[in-house]
This record gives sequence, C-alpha cells and structure tokens, in this order.
Amino acid sequence: MRPAAHAAGGLVVTTLVAAFTIAAGGAPPHKQLIEFGWDEPNTRFMREHIAELQASPFDGCVFHADYRTASGDSGNFAWKVWGRRQFCGCDLDSARADLRTTKFGRFRENFLRVNVTPGDLDWFEDHASVMSNLEIAARLARDGGCRGVLFDIEQYEGKLWNFLEITRRNSRSWDDLAARAREVGAEAMRALQRGYPGLTVFMTAAYSLPLYDTHRAPDLLAKTDYGLLAPFLDGMVSAAAGGTTIVDGHELSYGYTEPARFAAQADSMRSGVRRLAADPEHYARHRSVSFGLWLDHEWRTLGWDTTDVSRNHFTPSGFGIAVQAALDHADRYVWIYSETPRWWTADRRPRRLPSAYDSVLRRVRR
Repeated sequence: MRPAAHAAGGLVVTTLVAAFTIAAGGAPPHKQLIEFGWDEPNTRFMREHIAELQASPFDGCVFHADYRTASGDSGNFAWKVWGRRQFCGCDLDSARADLRTTKFGRFRENFLRVNVTPGDLDWFEDHASVMSNLEIAARLARDGGCRGVLFDIEQYEGKLWNFLEITRRNSRSWDDLAARAREVGAEAMRALQRGYPGLTVFMTAAYSLPLYDTHRAPDLLAKTDYGLLAPFLDGMVSAAAGGTTIVDGHELSYGYTEPARFAAQADSMRSGVRRLAADPEHYARHRSVSFGLWLDHEWRTLGWDTTDVSRNHFTPSGFGIAVQAALDHADRYVWIYSETPRWWTADRRPRRLPSAYDSVLRRVRR
C-alpha cells in the first residue's frame, strides 16, 4: 500500500500519464535506469530490502558500503576514500558478505559510491592511501557482482579541482598542477582496474563539466571551479584498458525538459569533447554518454508538491518525456536523482512520491 498522498489528484495524474503514453515510444531494451538520491542504501539495506528494490522501475542503484575496523570504528566508506587514511579489505568484510548473499535478480546495474572526500591531500603528496582505497573499492564492487563504482567528483569538502583555490595556499603554475593531476588520474584508473579489470567507472560528470564551464575554451580551465578535472580525466583515459568504461553522467542535465537539449548535449559529449580531451580517439573507445535527471529539481526554491503535481518542475508527463529523451540519446545509462521523494524506505514503501512518477518510469522502461 502507498501512502494516501500518492493517490491524490487521481484524475489529473491519470490524464497526465495517458498524455505521456501517447507521446512516448518506450526505451530500447539495452538502456538502463539507475537510481541515486538521498535514499541511497547501504549493503545491509539492499540485502534486507531486495524485494522492494526489484519491484521498483529501476535496473539498479548507487549504494554505499559501511566499514568496520577491528577496533570497532565504523562509518561510510564513500566519504573517506580520498584522504590519508588507508583502509584494508577486511574493513569491508561485512559489506562484502551482504553483497554476496543478496539475490539481486534483475536489479543488477549497481554501483558502489566513491567520493573525492575528504580531499585534504595536496596534489604533490603521496597518494598511496587513495590508490589503495580505490583498489579496495573496485574489488568490493567486483566481489559483490556490481557493474563498477560511482565516482562522485563533487567538491563536498576539499577543493580538489579548483586551481585558483589551491594556489591561494601554495603558489604553483597551472602546467605543474595539470601535469600532476594527469599522473594521479592515471594512477587512479590503474588502481581501479587492479581491483576490477574491465569495470565501469560511472562519473557524475566527466569532460562535459569543464567543457561547459570553459565554453569549450581549454585556456580558461585555470579560472573554473572544476578545471583540474580535465587533466585528471586525461590521465584516467590514458590508463583505461580492455573493457573499462568511463560514463559521463552529465549532471548538468538535472533540469532538462526539452528533448532537443539532450540531443545537443549528447553531440557535445561525443564530438565537442575533442576540444578538451588530450586523446579523444582513445576516450571514444571507453566513453559512455549518460544523463542525470533531478526528479524534485531545485525543490528548496521551486517546491515539491505531492498532491498537485502540476506545480512541480517535472510534472509526470514532462518527466516521462525528459526520461525518454535522455534514454534516446544516452549510450546505456540514465540516472534519476531525488532528495525529497524516497523510492524505498525502512517502512518498505515509497515516501513523498506520487504514484504517477513511478507509473511513468515503468511505461518508459517497457
């Protein structure tokens, strides 16, 4: 049973879903829908609630692993990866056991989250702890039957990619820092591939972000918030081997409503990136174009109404059209982000999620 709020405005919802059904053609069978939001599960939740996950309209989700050390220290591994603390594989044994004993069935497109936090290392410090942690993360994803890792590049803590912020503390040239970022990027990819050869590295944004920030002018990288991400990616690409895939999640599409915007950005991620990538041909062999959509887009200012869905940035029909367009122009994955709505909870049912949005995703997926 869904909460009563989900059924409110039934006539409006039915009309919107019907309108979308006429407009949409359905997703090609090889395309996948991924969930990633504030209802992000840990491995224990996935094990205990796999029936609810499988019953959702998604093919998989982003999840995190909790660590527990021999001394009893515990926490969310995703937020500790990029720092001086070096974990051992045994710290994640409980998470590994959860994954190995979970019968995922069709819900198999799962990605272990890895952040660039705490991000307190100077680029020229020894990154051995980071590389070890990345290898451990990738091995956990492999052992758990996952597709790979979700590499969240957002600067939640340290300003890892911001050249101007970094050089306020320690004066260095752009060329020196960019060269070092390339080295670390290559090391990071090699570490991930040691843990999981041929994995998928699902990035919340890859070249699409610095490409957008610089208006396709590489000489402006030093002035942007995510400028050093570009040479870091150059390093990752240079070390990508075999079947390794780098997904550009294109977080910038969160609020897109017009199909033409997805088409234009897909073209930019495939061809426009040549202005930025050091080796566009090698990148093209490992690249996968993706899009992210934020269901309750900018809810703090735009609101999120569970009774009158016509007031939301994405109405159900508008959301369906956007998801369809994203799937049409993505290579494989489209991911749905949300904060206020929850697709799954400890109560084993959604929360603050009008049923029309669920229905629309099912319609597209079919």
